[in-house]
Amino acid sequence: MFGRPTSLFPPERTLPGRDSAPYELPARHRVLGTPLLADPADGTAPAGFEVAYFGLGCFWGAEEVYWRQPGVYTTSVGYQGGETPWPSYEEVCSGLTNHTEAVRIVFDPAVVSYADLVKTFFEVHDPTQGMRQGNDVGTQYRSAIYYTTPEQAAVAEELRKVYGEELARRDLDPITTEIAPAPTYYPAEPYHQQYLDRVPNGYRCHATTGIAFPSEG
Repeated sequence: MFGRPTSLFPPERTLPGRDSAPYELPARHRVLGTPLLADPADGTAPAGFEVAYFGLGCFWGAEEVYWRQPGVYTTSVGYQGGETPWPSYEEVCSGLTNHTEAVRIVFDPAVVSYADLVKTFFEVHDPTQGMRQGNDVGTQYRSAIYYTTPEQAAVAEELRKVYGEELARRDLDPITTEIAPAPTYYPAEPYHQQYLDRVPNGYRCHATTGIAFPSEG
């Protein structure tokens, strides 16, 4: 997990990938028991639920943070933001796909707002580190918010501004988080899904700034 490329490759030089998944994913979330890839668009998640995508370093610990958050219906981990279709973990680690490790979240906005999910995002990793998180170095660890609606985009931009102002007040580095429309999401291999439930003492990396959002009260 250490010492990866820190610059994106030209798209024409990325790996060719595959036409379909080379593995079969579990049907259900190991912890929550809900459909792993539930989607309100096709009726596999309740109507009114939303989908969110975040890249915040190693996806093992990032997924655990979110599956523990009340109002989250299901989570999975995968690869997003690159050119290579259906990449393998080893290919992503090579830096030759341009993907970042991402967490896909389906949530009930009546219980947890998208703003709350974004606040968690900024508070549990260091969004100023560029192509790394702590000792994890490489393009696959870059910070990203991939939105699925214009409303999500507006919330993400506003909270990036608020959090960035707090960083500036403390003379810390500026935010490097990419905010963009959600690109194609490729679920990672089965052994990555809910990894820290399988391996409770497994690797976690969250190099935070130590700053929480200013109180709204």
